[in-house]
Amino acid sequence: MVVIGAGMGGLTSALLLACQGLRVTVLERADTPGGKMRQLIINGAPIDSGPTVFTMRWILEHIFEAAGTSLDTALRLTPLEVLARHAWNSPETLDLYADLQRSTDAISAFAGPPEAKRFLSFCAEAKRVYHALEGPYIRSERPTLTSLGMGLGPRGLAVLARLGPFSTLWHALGKHFRDPRLQQLYGRYATYCGSSPFHAPATLMLIAQVEMDGVWSVDGGMHAVAKAVANLAAQRGADIHYAAHCEEILVRGGRAAGVRLNNGEIIDADSIIFNGDASALAQGLLGASARKAVAVMPASTRSLSAITWSINAKSSGFPLSRHNVFFDDDYASEFRDIFEYHRLPHQPTVYVCAQDRDTDKKINSEHAERLLCLINAPAIGDGKNFDLAEIKKCEQNMIRRLARSGLKIDQQPSNTQLTTPADFHRLFPGTGGALYGMASHGWMASFKRPSSTSQIPGLYLAGGSVHPGPGVPMAAMSGQLAAVTLMDHLDSTSRFRRVVISGGMSTPSATMGNME
Repeated sequence: MVVIGAGMGGLTSALLLACQGLRVTVLERADTPGGKMRQLIINGAPIDSGPTVFTMRWILEHIFEAAGTSLDTALRLTPLEVLARHAWNSPETLDLYADLQRSTDAISAFAGPPEAKRFLSFCAEAKRVYHALEGPYIRSERPTLTSLGMGLGPRGLAVLARLGPFSTLWHALGKHFRDPRLQQLYGRYATYCGSSPFHAPATLMLIAQVEMDGVWSVDGGMHAVAKAVANLAAQRGADIHYAAHCEEILVRGGRAAGVRLNNGEIIDADSIIFNGDASALAQGLLGASARKAVAVMPASTRSLSAITWSINAKSSGFPLSRHNVFFDDDYASEFRDIFEYHRLPHQPTVYVCAQDRDTDKKINSEHAERLLCLINAPAIGDGKNFDLAEIKKCEQNMIRRLARSGLKIDQQPSNTQLTTPADFHRLFPGTGGALYGMASHGWMASFKRPSSTSQIPGLYLAGGSVHPGPGVPMAAMSGQLAAVTLMDHLDSTSRFRRVVISGGMSTPSATMGNME
């Protein structure tokens, strides 16, 4: 079988299928594994320039255990005491902690005891939502309204009913918090899925529970996670080829039958897992025969893109933690600019990952540190390349926002690499620069994501654009679901049995039962 793309979804599929004895070939067009989990070298320093937050470690623990080893053997993870540092106008700052009581005390000091009490109520609801949806939705290969309702049961249905079936995240936050700054803080979780909190469903509050369950830093950066999975897959027998550009998925007799590379080489395959953005298939970028694999995703449904600055420079004036979020005053304007006017936000929220600050240890001000600065942007990289003046104005807005909290970064062209939506579109074709697949706008959006089963027999899907969604752990789970589904189809005369994974890898299929 062939896996196209060595992102987290593809690597996970390759590893688990190789462990089942399948002959697996992975084709990756880049020179290194990871996909969006990429690393840029700035003046000799490797800087994570994609995902930066490591959560839900249990998913990777199960995957490594299924491969006969342990996560701790492959990676060194350090739990973070400070989940994130949040700043508004100086001196307004608020830290959230891994310890619930410390967060409660911090919110009490920041916004008052009544708001701290409401915070605890919010946390309790986020936990209920997470536990209600984890099994019947997140772990399910092809969730539907019917299957979700059956899986939730009376108690789970009651949890979602309390939220309101059409409630947005922003509306739900307004019922929990009176302080608009806390609404901003928790509204940012919608952007983890590339969405606006004003249109995303209230169920995304479950991300608060995910973070409270733990956030870790990774020795060697997030790119080390991809390398660890790739190395293990190779050890278990997967054949991984880099700089291997797949131009076409071959379909014979209505079934996926192989791939053609850009050098003309043809590789036959009984099954294929595509770990790229599903929109690339629908646009015919992998050949006309593969178009019907998934439905066309209108550009209007795309998730957020970003402008990022990967920087190796000195910083001063603000006590950075590892994860930092700087909010502006008019939060709604950011999402109007992006989703309605398709322009760079005039008042952006700025995320800064200070990768050398695993703890609150002080960084020598005489030395450069590795920073990733990010603002949200519209996914129009296939239609408009923002000109230098627009980019410069956006950068100035970012610098001014950081300066209001006292942060100064000695940023120069020589120590900075810029990435725009057009750059992301070139890196990830078919996306327009969208980093999260389809935006989670509206209560039905979650059911519109492609599943691991495509409309072409023998062609399966993995990655952040398919269910269960974007982010490192979800992409890994998509690869897990693709592997389980593929093996289940090999073991079954029915191509349409719905697969649900539990405990990480168990399914109704006896073929995969030993992967628990």
